Amino acid sequence: MKILSIAIPCYNSEAYMEKCIDSLLVGGRDVEILIVDDGSKDRTAEIADEYARKYPDIVKAIHQENGGHGEAVNTGLKNATGLYYKVVDSDDWVDAEAYRKILDTLKELVGGPDTVDMMISNFIYDKVGAKRKKVMQYRSAFPIGEVFTWDEVKKLHKGHYILMHSVIYRTKLLKECGLELPKHTFYVDNLFVYQPLPSVKKMIYLDVNFYHYFIGREDQSVNEEVMIRRIDQQIRVNKIMIDCFLSQKIANKRLRKYMISYLDIITTISSIMLIRSGTEENLEKKQELWQYLKKSDKRLYYKLRMGLLGSTMNLPGKTGRKVSVTAYKITQKFYGFN
Repeated sequence: MKILSIAIPCYNSEAYMEKCIDSLLVGGRDVEILIVDDGSKDRTAEIADEYARKYPDIVKAIHQENGGHGEAVNTGLKNATGLYYKVVDSDDWVDAEAYRKILDTLKELVGGPDTVDMMISNFIYDKVGAKRKKVMQYRSAFPIGEVFTWDEVKKLHKGHYILMHSVIYRTKLLKECGLELPKHTFYVDNLFVYQPLPSVKKMIYLDVNFYHYFIGREDQSVNEEVMIRRIDQQIRVNKIMIDCFLSQKIANKRLRKYMISYLDIITTISSIMLIRSGTEENLEKKQELWQYLKKSDKRLYYKLRMGLLGSTMNLPGKTGRKVSVTAYKITQKFYGFN
């Protein structure tokens, strides 16, 4: 039985995927590496097959018609046989020492009386040209190196969230909660983390800098211009997250508060990108998004209006929009825009 399944969604990734795969091979036979070729038009499929031939006990190459990042994550999950599931984007990589510690800890937990639904670790914003690499760590929020529940979680500050880069889920939990990301949609990483949270009962946090999140490609989804071009996909994810929150009974008060806060930052990001685009069409889309929220649940709507920047983002006219853009620095902390 594999301890950890790692899916690598790949689309035209020939220029950088080998660095990613090589960093993951350090895990040896404790892991399975699922390279999901999402209908690439370059040498991605060939490279994936080469690794599968060279490391048949570790690497599996999966080829599919183009369905987008979310569909590649879905495919990885369907094929995962490991007890835990991790997604690593093809332009990112992991730290070898932290990786070994994570695998050793998971093995200990699996062999002992106390298993966990989610493991959290630190990640590094590996931004091109940055002299100092920002590390997202959670020391102030979670107990370190011990199993805990939501009742023991302290406050997570704004811009300080559990992202896909920092999370490893129990595979069976993801399948049982019915996680299925939408096709041909970017920004589903947030949905991947968000939807399973109510199913998570026990967690562990390792204070190790595991994941290197590369930021710097011009075509990257977190490039601001790219985000504005794909704003309809961001809005789609935002609405699914609203629906997801409202459809689940979240009994734990701390978890509920955290999920509202997460939804707050995602709605802020959507609104800021719509404002920064400067078009009347997108300003109307911003109003429509807030109306969607209001029609879905008035209480949640008013919570977000009083939240991070809800009241500011809904001020009328140029002055209101100008004030709203000050929120951009907070959204930068979340995505680390290139």
